[in-house]
Amino acid sequence: MSTQGKTYQFKLVLLGESAVGKSSLVTRFVKDHFDEYRESTIGAAFLAQTISLDDNTTVKFEIWDTAGQERYKSLAPMYYRGANCAVVVYDITQTSSLDKAKSWVDELQRQADPDIVIALAGNKTDLEARRAIETKTAQEYADEAGLLFFETSAKTAHNVTELFTAIAKRMPLEQLANNPRGRRGLNARDQVDLDRANGTSDGCAC
Repeated sequence: MSTQGKTYQFKLVLLGESAVGKSSLVTRFVKDHFDEYRESTIGAAFLAQTISLDDNTTVKFEIWDTAGQERYKSLAPMYYRGANCAVVVYDITQTSSLDKAKSWVDELQRQADPDIVIALAGNKTDLEARRAIETKTAQEYADEAGLLFFETSAKTAHNVTELFTAIAKRMPLEQLANNPRGRRGLNARDQVDLDRANGTSDGCAC
């Protein structure tokens, strides 16, 4: 089956410590907008955006932006369950945020779909003067863990589109074309609807 004229939908989840800029990254990607002051996400927020990989192939991400506060941690499996891909975000100015990101990666690799595509994003490169985590340190960890890796800035839009485009290119489009209703063929819209039917989207602050 050809991929010509195909649109593929994937469920994507964002994880990371509070205040690392997850919501700002998604808002920059979806709306090309940045708010200097944002209220913390409660539960999770839902957004969607498409990327055209070429004239014939479009990827649609249905994105769950999860809250980073510790009190919401128990809700995270509701949002990464069935996810095809994930962005785990840390703040390059906060050493502890990379430790938290590593724990999220470990959890995804243990509990999420074994084929999930995970990207590590070191956010806030606009605060270079306050950098606490060297690029090399994070890159070496990402390589060891088999992750995509980008340093980004939601404020300046640095590498934001590139991050999501790299994820889209990593998704198994040919496999889905050959087996559209197989294990990875259940698209993101189907998964989100199933989650709602099971009551797992309660608490979403969309």
